Amino acid sequence: MNCLLALDQGTTSSRAIVFDGGGRMRALAQKELRQHYPRPGWVEHDPLDIWRDQLAVAQEAVARAGLKARDIAALGITNQRETTLLWERSSGKPVHPAIVWQDRRTAEACAKLKADGVEALVRKKTGLVIDPYFSATKLAWLLDQVPGARERAQRGELAFGTVDSWLVWNLTGGRLHVTDVTNASRTLLFDIHRGDWDAELLALFNIPCEVLPRVVRSSALLGETASGLFDDPIALGGMAGDQQAALFGQACHGEGMAKNTYGTGCFLLMHTGARPVASQNGLVTTCAAQTGADPEYALEGSVFIGGAVVQWLRDGLGLIRQAADIEPLAASVPDAGGVVFVPAFAGLGAPHWNPNARGTLVGLTRGTGAAHIARAALESIAFQSAELALAMQADCGRPLAELRVDGGAAANGLLMQFQADLLGVPVVRPRILETTALGAAYLAGLAAGVWKNRGEIAAHWAQEQAFAPSQPRAAAEARLAQWQRAVRCTLTFAE
Repeated sequence: MNCLLALDQGTTSSRAIVFDGGGRMRALAQKELRQHYPRPGWVEHDPLDIWRDQLAVAQEAVARAGLKARDIAALGITNQRETTLLWERSSGKPVHPAIVWQDRRTAEACAKLKADGVEALVRKKTGLVIDPYFSATKLAWLLDQVPGARERAQRGELAFGTVDSWLVWNLTGGRLHVTDVTNASRTLLFDIHRGDWDAELLALFNIPCEVLPRVVRSSALLGETASGLFDDPIALGGMAGDQQAALFGQACHGEGMAKNTYGTGCFLLMHTGARPVASQNGLVTTCAAQTGADPEYALEGSVFIGGAVVQWLRDGLGLIRQAADIEPLAASVPDAGGVVFVPAFAGLGAPHWNPNARGTLVGLTRGTGAAHIARAALESIAFQSAELALAMQADCGRPLAELRVDGGAAANGLLMQFQADLLGVPVVRPRILETTALGAAYLAGLAAGVWKNRGEIAAHWAQEQAFAPSQPRAAAEARLAQWQRAVRCTLTFAE
C-alpha cells in the first residue's frame, strides 16, 4: 500500500495518475474538459462534467495500473483554483455552471470596489489584489443572479466551493464540505495571517458565512471515499491548488526556491518560508501547501494565457493540427520577424492586473507568415513569465539562482531555451513533468505515512535537462524592452 492516486482537475482536462512510493508514474488517464463561452469574456464549466470525468479517469488509472483500491494508500487532489461553484446541500445539484478563473464578468464590480478605496484593506488581509480572477466577486454574482440563491444561502441550503471542495463533496457522498488553505487563500475571503475566513471581508463582498467550507491543512487524513465509487474505500489524504501542489511536487520546500508551471496559464511561485512577503511589484502573496501546524507562504505571479495561446492557434486560427506542431513550425524561422504577440484574451494578470486588456499582434508586415506568428506566440509565454520573475526578484531583493519548470509546455525545448535566455539563469526541467499531480500525491502520502518527511520527498526530485542562457544580457534586455512596448500598446487600446 505505498501507491498514491492523484486527481488533477485542470482547466482544460481532468486527469488521474497513480504514483508509487518512489514518486514514479504507474498509470495515467485523462479526459479533455469541455469549455463554454456563453458571452464575450465569460468562461464556464459544467460541474457535473467535472465530477463525472474526474471519477471516470480515477477509476481508469487504477485499473491501468493493475491495482485495486486496497493497494492505494491515499488519494490526493489538486485543482484549477478560483473557479467558483455553488450547489444544493440536500441534493448535491449545482445551481449554475461553474464560473472559471479566466472569467471576466465581474470586472465592473471589481472596479467599483477599487473606487470605494477598499483594496488596501483586502490586500493587507488576503495578500491579493481585487480582480475578477479571484472567487469572491464570482460567488457574489451567483448569489445575486441565481433566483433565490442569496436567501437559500443564508438559510444554509447552499454550499460554495472551489473545485477541490466540489470533488471532495462528491467523493464522500456529501459528508465533507472542506477546502485547504491554499485554495481558501485564493478567494479574497480568507485572512492568510490568522488562517481563517474573515468576517470583515465576508461583509465587504456580501457573502453569508453559511455557504463556506471548513478550512483544513493541505496534508491530512480527512476521511474515505463513499462506497460504490471504487471496489473499496480510499483514504483522502491531501489537497492543494494546482500551483501550490506543483511547488511542493518540485521540492521547492525552502525559502527562495521557485518554479514556473506552463499550463493553460503560467504560474511562477517562490517559497518565502514562514513569513508572507508583501509585493510592491504587482505580485500576490499566497499560502503555500501546509503540512503541519505552522503556515507557509509564497509569492506568486499569474499569467492568464500561457499554453492556451497554442490551443487558440490550433482551434481558433487552424495554424496547427495539434499542440506539438507549434515547435517545428516556430523553429522553421530564425526569429519572429519583428512580430510581438500579447495574448491578453482574458485580460492581463500580474504584474499589470488589467481585466479590460485584449489580445494584440504588433509588428506585422507583408512578409509575416504563420511561422512568425507561431514563434511570437511561443515567445509571449516566456516574455510574460520573465516579467513575473523580474518582479519577484525586486520584491525579495535576491536574484533567482535557477527556475524549475513543469507543465505541458515545459516539454517544448525552444520555449525553455528562450526562457533561459530572457532570465539569464538556468531553466531546469525535471524528469517528471507532472509535478502538479505529483505534489498532490506527495501531500497524500505524507498524511498516510508513505513518506516520513519532506527530506524523503526531495530526494526523489531529479533533473532531466538544464537550459543554460546562451544570449548576451544586452540582447535579452532589448527583447524585453520590445515586449514592454507591445504591452503598452495593448494597455493603451484597453483604455
